[in-house]
Amino acid sequence: MNRLYKYGAAVILMMVMSVGTFAQDNFCGIHNNSFKSGEVALFKVYYNMGWLWAGAGTATFTTNLEQYGGKPVYHVKGVGKTYSSYEWFYKVHDVYESFIDTSNMMPVKFKRDVSEGDTKFKNYIDFNHDSQKATTKNGTYDIPNCVQDVLSTIYYARSIDYSKYKPGDKIPFSMFIDDAVYNLYIRYVGKERVKTKYGVFDAIKIAPLLVDGTMFKGGEKMMVWVSDDKNHIPVRIDSPILIGSIKVDLIGYKNLKHPFTSLIKKR
Repeated sequence: MNRLYKYGAAVILMMVMSVGTFAQDNFCGIHNNSFKSGEVALFKVYYNMGWLWAGAGTATFTTNLEQYGGKPVYHVKGVGKTYSSYEWFYKVHDVYESFIDTSNMMPVKFKRDVSEGDTKFKNYIDFNHDSQKATTKNGTYDIPNCVQDVLSTIYYARSIDYSKYKPGDKIPFSMFIDDAVYNLYIRYVGKERVKTKYGVFDAIKIAPLLVDGTMFKGGEKMMVWVSDDKNHIPVRIDSPILIGSIKVDLIGYKNLKHPFTSLIKKR
């Protein structure tokens, strides 16, 4: 398995940098104020090979409050799949799950069931943040404080107070995936009004640092717009891929925690 297999499915599920100063933020100590149990977000994935945007698939995220290991957790589930008309090109049907401790937004369990083209596998991670260890089917590994998985990162990032940052600031964090720790960051780009398939939004624009994978280019290529309100829900993702480019737009939702005040005009 290619250990740099990272972001293809994760962003299709969604899921999500110029030179600047590192913000004084260690990505620890954040509490959820952006989502609640029962939230559902539906996204549509559009693909472009240079001449036409066309719908290629969907991604659905659900969040429910559950018990895991005797503690309350957010059970976050992302399901991404391509439309049948695109399966000749690159068939995707992936399920990602993260169980996130409600008290500190740290993942305690991560699971994924991946089917992308000819690649099919299942994996899991058990996190023990007290001993700073992560266990997978391949062994036990050292992890840093406040490490995230690929899905919990999305929800942790939604709880960041972006008003503390200025354009160009980088918010560093660590992610454990494929039995390795990667030190990454989110760059705060600024505020911007964006027009999507759903409508016009006042948005916060961020750029996550990516690692090369089987589908996405590494570096500073991806842009993400999240709602400029307390929900901080992604409304658009735009990124080149190895062949062409994709856009991911929010097309439906229910049970948001806060009023959706960033929606200026619905299409």
